[in-house]
Amino acid sequence: MLPATVFASTIVYALLGIAIFVIGFRLWDRMTPVDVWKEIAEKHNIALAVLAGAIAIALAIIIGSAIHG
Repeated sequence: MLPATVFASTIVYALLGIAIFVIGFRLWDRMTPVDVWKEIAEKHNIALAVLAGAIAIALAIIIGSAIHG
């Protein structure tokens, strides 16, 4: 069984990583010249959807590496 401090720190780091991910993704969304979600959902822009997925994966790897050390 995990000690309470290890479990608590894991939860804190997970929440911190998710918050940083959301902020980073929204910053990328605002920096693009088009409405990303409208392009993907309404116009079915597959290329932009793939790019958004790649950005999400890249952000997750960077944040995970930064938190892990």
